[in-house]
Amino acid sequence: MGEQRISSKIDEADLRAFTRSVLNDLLALEKLLDEGKVEEHARRIGAEQEMFLVDSAMRPAPLALKVLEAANEKRLTTEIGLFNLEANLTPLEFSGGCLSQLEKEIVDLVAFVRTKAKKFGGEVILAGILPTIQNADLTYENLTPMPRYYELDRVLTMLSGGTRHIQIKGLDELLVTQHNALIETCNTSFQVHLQVGASEFVEHYNWSQAIAAPVLATAVNSPLLLAHRLWHETRIALFQHATDTRSETHQARNQPTRVSFGDRWVNDSILEVFREDVARFRIILTRDVEEDSLDALAQNKIPRLRAWRLHNGTVWRWNRACYGIMKDKPGLRIEARFLPSGPSIADEMSCAAFFLGLMIALPREFGDVTKYFAFDDAKNNFFNAARQGLNTQLTWMNSKSYPASKLILEELLPRAREGLKFQKIAEEDIERYLGILETRVKSNKTGAQWMIDSLAGMDKAAKSNVRLRTLTAAMNEHQKKNEPVSEWKPATIGKSADWIDNYRFVEQFMTSDLFTVRPEDVLDLAASLMHWKHIRHVPVEDNEGRLVGVVSHRDLLELFASGTFDAKNEVVVRDIMKTDLITISPNTPALDALRLMRERDIGCLPVITDGKLVGLLTAHDFLTVSTRLFEERLTELK
Repeated sequence: MGEQRISSKIDEADLRAFTRSVLNDLLALEKLLDEGKVEEHARRIGAEQEMFLVDSAMRPAPLALKVLEAANEKRLTTEIGLFNLEANLTPLEFSGGCLSQLEKEIVDLVAFVRTKAKKFGGEVILAGILPTIQNADLTYENLTPMPRYYELDRVLTMLSGGTRHIQIKGLDELLVTQHNALIETCNTSFQVHLQVGASEFVEHYNWSQAIAAPVLATAVNSPLLLAHRLWHETRIALFQHATDTRSETHQARNQPTRVSFGDRWVNDSILEVFREDVARFRIILTRDVEEDSLDALAQNKIPRLRAWRLHNGTVWRWNRACYGIMKDKPGLRIEARFLPSGPSIADEMSCAAFFLGLMIALPREFGDVTKYFAFDDAKNNFFNAARQGLNTQLTWMNSKSYPASKLILEELLPRAREGLKFQKIAEEDIERYLGILETRVKSNKTGAQWMIDSLAGMDKAAKSNVRLRTLTAAMNEHQKKNEPVSEWKPATIGKSADWIDNYRFVEQFMTSDLFTVRPEDVLDLAASLMHWKHIRHVPVEDNEGRLVGVVSHRDLLELFASGTFDAKNEVVVRDIMKTDLITISPNTPALDALRLMRERDIGCLPVITDGKLVGLLTAHDFLTVSTRLFEERLTELK
């Protein structure tokens, strides 16, 4: 998430001074480009590896600061969530064995983090979105306590009007209302960097946009969010929603979001993108700037452009143009931000090799992409790939349509191979990484498809949290072996000694698929719901969705037994519902909830978040735990 030295108290004078620094930085960059001082013949690669920290139940574990302190490793840094970490890998010359060298560094570093996390009962998972993450994890307690993240959350929330409505449709439909930006903690990515020369930057940047869709189609690994099956790469939709700063007025004017694919090709200079990002998007973070970039240039120094780089770090284009200094030379690089973390490091590297090979081959073969490609086709392709992965159709050059797999296997893989060969990449690396990708495409077994297929094959009677925990635990085992996802067998629910971890908190096994009635509904409706759905408790909500009561099977029996019931007189729910309710939150420990039910002699506990009903915990739900315990004990006795 970039620069940590952020000003947390900003007045208008500070903001004006910082804005001037941003504008000066752009002027300085323009001078560097005009004077030919930006590196021309560079070919370097780099990467950022984000990851989740989880506990023994495969749930998010807020261990980042503890792990960082124990690791004392400069390549590791924080992310917005306390259960996220980021590794910044060593930049490498793009030649020879650089790909296998990068893979080894990632493998070693993730293994190192895993050993440090284990000291605190943690593990490491690579996933675009962690399958087990739940609403209860999206709290301020899990926000990394650093000024950058506090300010990002505060400003993003303020600019969006304080309330963010997230709606994503896939196989399921997710509707979430957020009063902060913490849902962004659900995302982790694998970001690939390619440094290219200044004079060729525009051409290469446009090609990075054109190839984003087919590369993403091979990489999709985020089909689940808050237990909903959505896009194959739900991260694309979620990140845009999570960082949306547009008010209703801005939305009415169709102002773009801070996370975007863009709206057009770049014509003459990458400065077009940089100026657009300053013109379109309000500065939301500032810092003290020690250097005047124009003064630095006048003294024949290389300016750091710290003010502009901070602003650039808060505009999240899926392909982002970046400025940096290597070996005392300023350079430009393209950061591909659309790739998810996982499913294995080998899979990530295969996607990186595919992207990098195409970035060399296609500009060499075709030159200017805008002669062959409509930008709208590239953009439409990108979102179609995010939604459907390899199951989509892609429009390629000259408006010809292909199934994604056919385009990749017949048109793009051979070109990626040629691009890597031209760059003198080691032959064994080319065969390994493109071979992994080819097998994945031929078998249509992306990380997303593996998750979807695994869930479909699991026992439907198993609780959702058990299935998602099983899925994540299987991912963990395969990732430790660095096995390509095309070799993974479907995850299956098995018996394990740590099954009790699935039931530590209420949210893990409460019923969230609820049938409710209103106070004014006829009592017959509540009775019918109990009969049809084999349930003993029906929550009562008002028209605004607020919980106002509960009708239980016991209430009906008492009504009939009282002798006052007359079928000729209409009885409504309000007449018998219980209104003196005891409620709990999703993160209430399961044992506390059970103890409360026993002490108060009640059969259900409504689960409330922000005053709204999100679930129901009943005595029947606890039978799942007690039955499993009984079965476990019988097995031990045998």
